[in-house]
Amino acid sequence: MIEKKKTSKGIRVTFSLPAEAARKSVSVVGDFNNWDPSVHPMRLYKNKGVWSRSIVLKPGTYQFRYWVDGEHWINDEQADGYTPSPFFSENCLLHVG
Repeated sequence: MIEKKKTSKGIRVTFSLPAEAARKSVSVVGDFNNWDPSVHPMRLYKNKGVWSRSIVLKPGTYQFRYWVDGEHWINDEQADGYTPSPFFSENCLLHVG
């Protein structure tokens, strides 16, 4: 799930995945953080049953994916779209505006 909310510093985007999507870790990774999994790790909220992370972004279009358990990528079903990646898969698109 992706939620967008305007703030005084930009658009706060909250990324969420169901708790069962990962056993131990999830990071939201994209061109907004140079595809570095250590920059935006998601937190597990056991009481809500979700992994979640909020990031403030400037208007634009971003590519992203989730890096799960340090071993595989998954996409968000609620992404604004998809685009081919150079690694024979697809990246999610996020339109912030």
